Amino acid sequence: MDAAQPLIGFGLVRHARLRPAKHNFAYPTYFLMLPMRRLREPAAQQTAGALALNRFAPISFFDRDHGDGRGPQAGGALAWLDAELARHGVLDADGEAWLHCYPRVWGFTFKPVSFWYCHRADGSLRAILVEVNNTFGERHCYLLDQPRLGAELHTDKVFHVSPFGAVTGGYRFRFMVTPDRSRTVARVDWHDAQGPVLQTSVSGRLELVNARSLRRAAWGYPLMTLAVVARIHWQALQLWRKRVPFFHKPAPPAQFVTR
Repeated sequence: MDAAQPLIGFGLVRHARLRPAKHNFAYPTYFLMLPMRRLREPAAQQTAGALALNRFAPISFFDRDHGDGRGPQAGGALAWLDAELARHGVLDADGEAWLHCYPRVWGFTFKPVSFWYCHRADGSLRAILVEVNNTFGERHCYLLDQPRLGAELHTDKVFHVSPFGAVTGGYRFRFMVTPDRSRTVARVDWHDAQGPVLQTSVSGRLELVNARSLRRAAWGYPLMTLAVVARIHWQALQLWRKRVPFFHKPAPPAQFVTR
């Protein structure tokens, strides 16, 4: 597989709540894995494997859906990423930046979480930036410095995601990408002082973005991103029925990126 080409993954998203009430679900999904530096090259803009970039289509990618919302005229999401990395002292992530994210589907998007895999020029992994959105229109990022694929990474939880989870404890991350980029798994678990609370993952088999794979996504998962929002609210109803405690939304963190 050409490591410089846009990829699409087909797989599963899983959630397992352990307490105070057990609640599990898994849904089929698809997602993009995009080489953002390659896509900034003029030639790649014209040959992005049939993926629509910053224009309306059944399945598309828009720069302004990430980071601080800047469009391609201002360098897009990649320019924001580079600025944030530099601001936090990460100056050697000048290799490819792979973005694992949901696309826009018929112009609609909601991205609960996206992952930026930031590499050095020699291809080694330098940092991972985890970009989290909640249903209140807020966004926060966690910067994981000097990560290793397969290793457990830790950060404090500082951002309100769900009304059924307090802003306390921390996250444990584990990322796995096969060397040939044929498969990926991203796991995010939330724990508090009493132990694990929520275990989540998104996994899938990757293939090249082309007309065939985009048709498979469009026909096999119609209105996928709209379904993400609908399922979030449906699962929230199930948690309410199980009497899981409700937490009001606090003010967002003062800093946009937590290192």
